Amino acid sequence: MTDTIKLSAASGAASSSVPQDGMRVDPTALAEVLFARWGEARKHSRELLKREEFHYVPGATMAEHRLRASGQLKRLAEEGVVHRAFPKSLGGEEDHGGNIASFEELVIGDPSMQIKSGVQWGLFGAAVMHLGTQRAHAQFLPGIMSLATPGAFAMTETGHGSDVAAIGTTATFDKAADEFVIDTPFRAAWKDYLGNAAKDGQAAVVFAQLIVGGINHGVHAFFVPIRDGVDFLPGVGGEDDGLKGGLNGIDNGRLHFTGVRIPRTNLLNRYGDVDENGLYSSPIASPGRRFFTMVGTLVQGRVSLDGAATVASKLALTIAIRYAAERRQFADGIGDGEVVLLDYQRHQRRLLPRLATTYAMSFAHDQLLEKFHGVFSGEHDTDEDRQDLETLAASLKPFSTWSALDTIQAAREACGGAGFLAENRFTQLHADLDIYTTFEGDNNVLLQLVAKRLLTDYARRLAKPDAAAIAAYAGQQAGQVVSRSGLRALGQKIGDFGSTARSIGNVRGQAAQRQLLTDRVETMVAAVAGRLKNAGSLAPEAAAKLFNDNQNELIEAAYAHAELLEWEAFSERLGTIEHAGNKQVLTWLRDLFGFTLIEKHLAWYLINGRLSASRAEAITDYIDDRLLPRLRPHAVALTDAFQFAPEHLRAPIASGAERERQDEARAYYAEQRKNGTAPVEEKALAKQKAKRSGS
Repeated sequence: MTDTIKLSAASGAASSSVPQDGMRVDPTALAEVLFARWGEARKHSRELLKREEFHYVPGATMAEHRLRASGQLKRLAEEGVVHRAFPKSLGGEEDHGGNIASFEELVIGDPSMQIKSGVQWGLFGAAVMHLGTQRAHAQFLPGIMSLATPGAFAMTETGHGSDVAAIGTTATFDKAADEFVIDTPFRAAWKDYLGNAAKDGQAAVVFAQLIVGGINHGVHAFFVPIRDGVDFLPGVGGEDDGLKGGLNGIDNGRLHFTGVRIPRTNLLNRYGDVDENGLYSSPIASPGRRFFTMVGTLVQGRVSLDGAATVASKLALTIAIRYAAERRQFADGIGDGEVVLLDYQRHQRRLLPRLATTYAMSFAHDQLLEKFHGVFSGEHDTDEDRQDLETLAASLKPFSTWSALDTIQAAREACGGAGFLAENRFTQLHADLDIYTTFEGDNNVLLQLVAKRLLTDYARRLAKPDAAAIAAYAGQQAGQVVSRSGLRALGQKIGDFGSTARSIGNVRGQAAQRQLLTDRVETMVAAVAGRLKNAGSLAPEAAAKLFNDNQNELIEAAYAHAELLEWEAFSERLGTIEHAGNKQVLTWLRDLFGFTLIEKHLAWYLINGRLSASRAEAITDYIDDRLLPRLRPHAVALTDAFQFAPEHLRAPIASGAERERQDEARAYYAEQRKNGTAPVEEKALAKQKAKRSGS
């Protein structure tokens, strides 16, 4: 191979379905790389999801969809696929990684089924398992596991979503009765957007401020019965959230409580308990640390959404790329044929970088799942491990959920009108995954948590997580960062001597990509820290304002960090691949991902002097003229590696029907030409007439 960039106006215009470089992708071998450690759990789910009973039915009413989703959960419980994470003593497998991997695949059948399943076993059940002790496990988990006790996860309130510490619901201990009294004292304290709350739920894990003897010990979780069959129990009320933008198989609703009494032992007491004498105790002395530890045990929701968004992206791209490899449009300028959509450079630009992103998401998610399993299995469960898990999940979940929406929309548009038909799934996938960006943590709030960790690591210490403390120390280090932006740009210009080939050669390698992506993160964090350096001397209100004034750039830095994590995961996985063709093609795909990230932020790199204009221009040229043409012949094989069966895709445009239509049309015109029955084009007659006139 050569570093020379060949510029051609016809790049991508000719058919490129056959590899010209001799490289071949082995989809079967690559599939095993993608399935990774918990491949058997994923394959088991895939087999189940071939069955029609687990599929979404387009056009169903909300009532029909809810009924179908409830029935699907019963079948999942009967099959035992949702019990992997639960204790072996109760019939589970204590396989936390396998449980999440299996769960993520359910999005293929119906996202409503997946999320309703997640509410029952991943939130409601997991809260009892992780926040309760053996007494709660024995009393409540069997009914949760079997679905005898459908339940809701009552954390979010109408007035407080991401700020869980400020929720208004209270649980006040009545020593004389040995009971807790649950109340929602005002309308904003109603629990809201709760799956299973509107119809199916018989109980809920309710998060409330624990008050004992007039002392508020902060947010704790309680097991609260809410219905006896169809009717609410005394003191419990609620409303149906009604029709939503998506996920209408889930009966989301609101709950409120007025003087609802539950036994003292219904407190999920792993991290805080109250004895019969009204004495509160906790193994964690610090209220703040106790709260974050409790909330941190529920991180699996973010982990699973990251994985489910990745699966949905794979699904959308498989449909769109298969269609693009068969659908023809506009004359090819050679004969009477038409151009396959995927041979157009613009079509490649729409789909192939997103395919690269999806591979990066898949490899990054594998690392997240390994970290999750290590923590929850006890294999690697230190405070540092848990903090790393929370930060990693808070980084990757925003990236993958936003990317999934972008990918699904781009795939829909790339399929034209066919993509807008409900039967081809894009519109429903987009509607259902829309909420992924704001539940289990609003993406922007999660990125703010990541930014705090970046500043913490940058500063090496933080006394407490408030704006002034963050700013005070982080800012002390800012003066140590010396910007050499101008020198960098000047050096690049001189070194490249105006050569596009030399420009790209100097930034093409893995080390150069890593440097560019890493430098952006470090520089952005340092710049914000520099602006915050004087906050420690300000009054709390002024310090908070200063922090707020820099909030957007902090979040941008956190997202840059997420991009870097995705790229690093891709690069690390490349080192494990032995098949020569797969390794080479995935290297091109990784380069496409890295250069697309850099290209997206070229303004930053130019303004900050990290790239010269010639190198910036060379990156775009390299994407268009080298990487896209190299990857085009392998696009279908790269999606074949996702291993979706026809029953998983359920999209007519990805079934081969388009190829049959195209072949039929071409055969029709060929037969006309052969038999001499083809009509003469008016343009041809005009040309003949003009030729005769000229002679």
